[in-house]
Amino acid sequence: MAWTRKQKRLGVIAGLGVILALAAGLILTALRDQIVFFYSPTEIAEAGVSPGTPIRLGGLVLEGSWQQDGENNVFVVHDGAGEMTARYTGILPDLFREGQGVVAEGSVQADGSFLATNVLAKHDETYMPREVADSLREQGVWQGEEG
Repeated sequence: MAWTRKQKRLGVIAGLGVILALAAGLILTALRDQIVFFYSPTEIAEAGVSPGTPIRLGGLVLEGSWQQDGENNVFVVHDGAGEMTARYTGILPDLFREGQGVVAEGSVQADGSFLATNVLAKHDETYMPREVADSLREQGVWQGEEG
């Protein structure tokens, strides 16, 4: 049985659609390991994030918690309901302060602390990352403007 011109065209289109769907699936699977999720200290405890998983920890730096010894920094990030000790080796941003918003990229360690590989501080008095502000607003801690 010979295919008509219309059937050949539909077959080619269907074949290209299958190839496109497979390519999209492979790309999404590969990117899944590259995505870094945001969590507040309370959400980390609730979600049971496994040690070594790359995440972003966001919240406020607890007043009186920042200890600095050269480039070794230890501080506590809180969201009003929970808190987590974070460690970072390196120079912190100039705007890093206690009581200010912070987002730290890194991973939870086996002892329950957070090892940061990058620390981001807010750049002015009105900026707070939307994810952090929403999480803190839910906890009743963040009183800033709506994003």
